Amino acid sequence: MQPGPPAVHPIGPRAVYPDQSRKARASWDCLVRRDGATARAYISATRRPPMAERDYVLGTHDDEIYRLGFQHRVWRPRALDAWSRARIGDGCKVIDFGAGPGFATMDLAEMVGPHGEVHALERSRRFLDTLEAQAKARGFTQVKAHEIDVMTDAIPVSGADAAWARWIFAFLPRPKEALKKLVDALKPGGTLVFHEYIDYQTWKLAPPAPNFEKFVDEVSANWRASGGEPDIARHLPAWLTEMGLKVESLKPYVDVVSKDDNVWRWPIGFFDIHIDRLLELNRITPELAKDMRDEFARVSEQPGTLMVTPLVLEIIARK
Repeated sequence: MQPGPPAVHPIGPRAVYPDQSRKARASWDCLVRRDGATARAYISATRRPPMAERDYVLGTHDDEIYRLGFQHRVWRPRALDAWSRARIGDGCKVIDFGAGPGFATMDLAEMVGPHGEVHALERSRRFLDTLEAQAKARGFTQVKAHEIDVMTDAIPVSGADAAWARWIFAFLPRPKEALKKLVDALKPGGTLVFHEYIDYQTWKLAPPAPNFEKFVDEVSANWRASGGEPDIARHLPAWLTEMGLKVESLKPYVDVVSKDDNVWRWPIGFFDIHIDRLLELNRITPELAKDMRDEFARVSEQPGTLMVTPLVLEIIARK
């Protein structure tokens, strides 16, 4: 949870899952085709006609699904806490805005129970295949999958009790328009819960690593050149207030971790993938790419090295 066009999509650590998509798809096929019969349809889905997969810059392949799954596991405790404080619970109708492969969707489905609804909005068919397979395997009839582009398409839900968005508005070329659509899909008294970056430049190594900081600078510059805004949370509270919502809670999240901490793997998976991506875009030279990798390998092996993660702002607002 990753989003509307620009022609060249921005770069940023958007949420991913373990290498389960192929297995999940096989499980789905097995359930549907058992004994040559069609199994009960557990998923209510809004689908467009067949089309080419509109890939995200991070891809929708197995490695990216693995990365998104690990990312969700890192951030899951904070998401569950936010949803609880937003009073998402049994019987609620919730929008997962930019659902990706569905890791947050499954947790939301458990929270709302069989009498609630979770409407997963996602434009990648590959991600929706994984999401639908997970819901099918768990018997989650409350999951409703919608293959839509949140930037260009109408939201096929109204009167929602709550909506959740994580690292989606930072990627949108016209985020305020998308926010207005999401606000309109809520009922009066409904809540919005966001996890978005407010200061991406806090992502640093200690002791300082100049080439790593160049990498972060290039990521941010390319992100903005492609139509996104990495620090979108600087704008969201003012927009929400302008649209008549009350901002009930603001909570910053930043971690300082060593290589021995499992959280280290979350942003570093992105670092690995995106040096190659910056090379493809001719934003860095092969020599600089090598220098970035060599410096990171050297600094990360030094005793006492720490990493500061990008600063995320949690926002809870009520309509």
